[in-house]
Amino acid sequence: MTTLKFRDGDSIPSIGLGTWKSDPEDVKKAVKIALENGYKHIDCAAAYDNEDAVGEAFKESFESGNVKREDIFVTSKLWNNAHKKEDVIPALKKTLKDLNLDYLDLYLMHWPVAFKPSVNGFPEKDEDYLSLEEAPLHETLNAMIEAKKQGLIKHVGVSNFSKEKLESLKGKVEEMPEMNQVELHPYLPQNDLYSYCSKEGILLTGYSPLGSGDRSEGMKADDEPSLFEDDTIKKVAERNNISKGQTLIAWAKQRGTAVIPKSTNEGRIKENLESDNIELSKEDLEDIANIGKNYRFIDGEFFVTKGNSYSNIYDE
Repeated sequence: MTTLKFRDGDSIPSIGLGTWKSDPEDVKKAVKIALENGYKHIDCAAAYDNEDAVGEAFKESFESGNVKREDIFVTSKLWNNAHKKEDVIPALKKTLKDLNLDYLDLYLMHWPVAFKPSVNGFPEKDEDYLSLEEAPLHETLNAMIEAKKQGLIKHVGVSNFSKEKLESLKGKVEEMPEMNQVELHPYLPQNDLYSYCSKEGILLTGYSPLGSGDRSEGMKADDEPSLFEDDTIKKVAERNNISKGQTLIAWAKQRGTAVIPKSTNEGRIKENLESDNIELSKEDLEDIANIGKNYRFIDGEFFVTKGNSYSNIYDE
């Protein structure tokens, strides 16, 4: 299985199972199917409201004797209402309890956005937010690094961070993030961020690699494009006799990023992992590089209320 290496030499499998948008009953089955079929990387988050079901799947899979905890790479994420430094480790311990784990392989700050601790879900008004002066990103990250020192997590990273936000951490944190999880696909290759992170020794994980077509209608634009309907993706898939999903996953893997396609369908779960054995040609990669569209599916507008300071979280 293709892997990427952290700065300390530890490895993360390039292809993992994403669990966003999966309801508890479905996600439990999906995780068990994934582990039974060779997945070694499961991506979770407190905000997905299904970590207890994922934890049941872990418990049953490990107890079966067919899967060992030490062979599985598990990621989770700190939600926005636990950014105050005193709230980080309690939130992490809640995630560990839900997942039936003693430690995480990777813990990410989910967004560079802070809510008041009393806010569950998404804020409805400006007063529900904390500014980044009230809850500085570097203080949150240093609290996560303390959890690493305590053995609760092995690696520390962030998610949805721009180059500017990563740069702002320098000189303020005990160590720079080891991972940045962001939206990545041929319509949003994020080449500048990719180059910056490569130079800085920060790995990238791509979420929504297939375009996140199953997210709620309220998060979609009326005229948004579809990666699965793209002529270039169709052409490359047909040329290699593979699915369009496998084309997108193989593209991400060959760039040197991790990728976490979500599915609860057994056939798709297996098919997605088979992408690890696919090598796209130079012609395929050039065609995809010249796809000619630029689109971000997860625009972050759900964090914008009239008066808060989060109207441009990607610094674009």
